[in-house]
Amino acid sequence: MSVVRRRRWTGRLRFLAIAAALLYVLLPLYWVAVTSIKPSDDYLAVPPVWFPAHPTLVHYAAALFAYRGLAGLSHSVTVALGATLLSVLLGTPMGYSLARFRTGGTHLAFWVLSQRFLPPVAIGLPIFLLYRNYGLYDTQAGLVLVYTVMTLPLTVWMMFAYFRQLPRELEDAARVDGCGWWQAFLRVAIPLALPGIAAAAVFAFITVWTEFFFALILTSRHAFTLPTVFRSFISFQGAQYGESSALAMVSLVPSILLGVLVQRHLVRGLTLGAVRG
Repeated sequence: MSVVRRRRWTGRLRFLAIAAALLYVLLPLYWVAVTSIKPSDDYLAVPPVWFPAHPTLVHYAAALFAYRGLAGLSHSVTVALGATLLSVLLGTPMGYSLARFRTGGTHLAFWVLSQRFLPPVAIGLPIFLLYRNYGLYDTQAGLVLVYTVMTLPLTVWMMFAYFRQLPRELEDAARVDGCGWWQAFLRVAIPLALPGIAAAAVFAFITVWTEFFFALILTSRHAFTLPTVFRSFISFQGAQYGESSALAMVSLVPSILLGVLVQRHLVRGLTLGAVRG
């Protein structure tokens, strides 16, 4: 086989592999999107209805209002933004300190990351009891606090890895010009680290946005988040496929918008050492 034919076959196989991967990822998403606009009679039709003849938005209205999906969406946005902001504000200077001053020695950075390895179920009961005793149960502030603690190790590790990739000479030059460490950090390091900060923020936001366990045990009627609303769609009468699919499609919107808004910084942050180290 000639080199040209070998390259041609390699290109075709690569195309088929990519097409199969896209089909594997996009087909379930398409099915959820179609189910969200199907009439109820089309759910279990044989053969399957790949696109309904009479699409409807009634499931969206039911999911957002009858099942309080809109309230859960509002709570999730508030909690996710608050936890992401705190995680970035705390994790960025912590990562900088670990990268530039070797705070805590050689192994502190990995110790911080290792806190993320702890399964949430191991600390669920103590946190639940503490929240009940101190009035944080079923509050958005309580969720922001626990999610900040949960996402902070990953944010610190990502910023630590990113700051290690940045040339220290720029900050040294700023110090020669009369800046202190804080001024060099704010005026030099932070602008250079914006892609890494964007990547860390996106990871923190998505982690909080999709978290279910703590939202389940630490909320009840006033601070419930979007993932917990999905419990309402399964009852002894059956499953509400249309409403659950509609709310699933709505839940994708904030993550997609965030990814589009910070796409340029996100790609650069992930390819310039944000997750290496």
